[in-house]
Amino acid sequence: MTSSEQLATVRDDYDDKAEAYTAFIGEAFAGQPLNHVMIQAFADLIGQAGDGQVGVRQVADVGCGPGHVTAFLRDRGVDAFGVDLSPRLVSAAREANPGVRFDVGDMGDLGALGIEAGSLAGVVANYSVIHTPPDVLPATLAELSRVLAPGGYLLLSFQALDATDAAAEPFDHKVSPAWRYCPDHVVGLLRRTGVSEVARLVIAPGEDPARGFPQAHLLGRRTAG
Repeated sequence: MTSSEQLATVRDDYDDKAEAYTAFIGEAFAGQPLNHVMIQAFADLIGQAGDGQVGVRQVADVGCGPGHVTAFLRDRGVDAFGVDLSPRLVSAAREANPGVRFDVGDMGDLGALGIEAGSLAGVVANYSVIHTPPDVLPATLAELSRVLAPGGYLLLSFQALDATDAAAEPFDHKVSPAWRYCPDHVVGLLRRTGVSEVARLVIAPGEDPARGFPQAHLLGRRTAG
């Protein structure tokens, strides 16, 4: 499957299940406090940086779905907007968050939305890179790094691999083809783009009742200068 075919598959799969996914994901997110820890820390760091350190304030929530994480960030004073491949999920996000910017687009090509290099204080990809195939992931991470201002923060959350001898493994996601990734592998890819690891939270496999996967939350910062 080519990259464009994969994008079309993810878009169509989420469009087909947009109503059910919207009904499920907000409640699921609210009911998992450990998944909020790094997003809260991200919001606090964005607030502390302000105009003085980073020079810009906006944050992109890429793969935003119906906008639940965008809303979480905005409730904490972050100037966040959302981007998602699925037009139906973007419509749901706009309906739930009147007046907030939500764009239909590909996180791997934010330039197509007019998002310039170094223009964002932060990027959040909350369980959205899982639909990026391993051969495309380096370019996608490079694009997320490109839009960050020096000193800006990137937060990635994804189903993780326990072992360090494999970079990626496909799994049976209920909506669309997906991969889980080795956190160290992702950190290595980020380092090549100028993003250094700041912190990580790995939730134990036993806390995932569905598949028994560890959940990784990686926080990185774009190298200043």
